[in-house]
Amino acid sequence: MTASTILTAYDRDVIGKASHRLAAENRIPAVLYGTGRESLSISLDRHEFELMIAHHSTTSTIFELAVEGEKKPVNALIREMQTNPVKGTIIHVDFLAVAMDQLITAAISLRYVNDPAGVRAGGVLTTNFHEINVEAKPGDLPEAIEVDIASLEIGDSLHVSDIVVPAGVTILDDPEEVLISVQAPRLEVEEEIEGEEVEPEVIGEKAEEE
Repeated sequence: MTASTILTAYDRDVIGKASHRLAAENRIPAVLYGTGRESLSISLDRHEFELMIAHHSTTSTIFELAVEGEKKPVNALIREMQTNPVKGTIIHVDFLAVAMDQLITAAISLRYVNDPAGVRAGGVLTTNFHEINVEAKPGDLPEAIEVDIASLEIGDSLHVSDIVVPAGVTILDDPEEVLISVQAPRLEVEEEIEGEEVEPEVIGEKAEEE
């Protein structure tokens, strides 16, 4: 079960291109929206937010947003996080307010644990998915799902249907999708000419003999 995390959200009256002013205050512009409430422009303390996401999933953690001016914290999920394509710094965050008693969808990270037997035997591991889509109540969302792949031999595959999820969680992805597999190594086979060696033909030799 994902632990809630309290995060201070400051009211923001600076929007659009003027939001760059928040950088001087070491804050990140954000927005909070969801059923039953109007969209609200907020800002986050950069150091506080970056410290939290370094230790929590950005797709399944339920944040308790202590919104400036509101009496009760708002339970919310990160729905989108934009980063600077050059520097990689966070430039904007979208939060979705959620009701703890209602089902929501979320992407959950997969943690593959242990080395497959097939890889130890020389096989090649191919990973197709690093997360799966699930439906659950916010409080039932796991931060990640561990998948033991130790028993995979060369030629074996693990499908979505093989994943075991906690109670209250439903996987939405196609159960036949291959998540991870161990394939035989690709060997470069040199073609050898069987029989006697063939002497190279000298241009003009046949003409002289004729």
